[in-house]
Amino acid sequence: MPTLALDAAALEKLVSAAVAAPSIHNSQPWRFHLQPATSILEVRADRTRAVPAADPQGRALHISVGTAVLNLRVAARRLGWAPEVRLLPDPAEPDLLAAVRLDGVAAASVPDTEKLYRAIFHRHSIRTPFTGEPVPSAVLDELATAARAEDATLHLPDQAETARLLHLTAEAERRNTTDDAQRTESRSWIHTGDAPPYGIPLAALGPQDLAGHLPMRDFAALRAAEHQAPARFEREPRIAVLTTEHDSPEDWLRAGLALEHVLLAATVHGVRASLLHQAMEWPYLRWEARDPHQGPGHAQMLIRLGYGPEGAPTPRLAVGAVLDRGEPTPDA
Repeated sequence: MPTLALDAAALEKLVSAAVAAPSIHNSQPWRFHLQPATSILEVRADRTRAVPAADPQGRALHISVGTAVLNLRVAARRLGWAPEVRLLPDPAEPDLLAAVRLDGVAAASVPDTEKLYRAIFHRHSIRTPFTGEPVPSAVLDELATAARAEDATLHLPDQAETARLLHLTAEAERRNTTDDAQRTESRSWIHTGDAPPYGIPLAALGPQDLAGHLPMRDFAALRAAEHQAPARFEREPRIAVLTTEHDSPEDWLRAGLALEHVLLAATVHGVRASLLHQAMEWPYLRWEARDPHQGPGHAQMLIRLGYGPEGAPTPRLAVGAVLDRGEPTPDA
């Protein structure tokens, strides 16, 4: 069987794809470590980049790392590997969130791998109004299939349920902007001038909804000087709810895999997305976000889908800043 070289160039491509993933506040809470002897690329949590006020349990950190693992898997398949992903492979190492084995060559290409790979570098979170054009049912069905492929579910609520979810999001946004810890933490991830390679540049923020109907996140948190002028958002936003059957750290990682799979599939079809995470940061509101008519499940993310501009990119840490290449084997 032919082998693929897990060399510096391949590692650069793999990790470049991984770090293009979304993360809460663009915190990029991940590190990658190569075990050359076993061709395993470990994905670890970087808790120095956690956001404890918004994410005290580390749920959003796990989701963020899961999105990076999905990108890593797509990039590995595109390079010809058949990557084997293990989540939480060692209970004795809680910060080792995933291990990706790269010693198997793919017997055949996985459908849509090339499209998903290209989408990795075009996907951006959108914080501006959408056009209001509805997303076709066939595309929404494909996004739901993408979530199921990662053992998650993408619910598409009706108009009444959407209104209820937006009400919960508005309440969470009110709490986020008035809670001292949340407000201070949120502001700390906004950068002006020469922005560092993490967080959110001021230019990438969006306006608030002039009608007050769609509660977009106010990262400035009552700091009026940093607000953009309000704008009119779509009157009937298409909101999707990403859920998992259970709510363990492994489920959070799977939610991240599913989230990024959904976002990449949306990008392939020219559908833009923004993430409404506010209600997920308050336990009671997160519990309320579940729809009992859909059966048991745990809400992990609200996703706003629609059409509009591609969105402003946010900075990324360099590969060298997040990758430990490991020690060479004795006979290397």
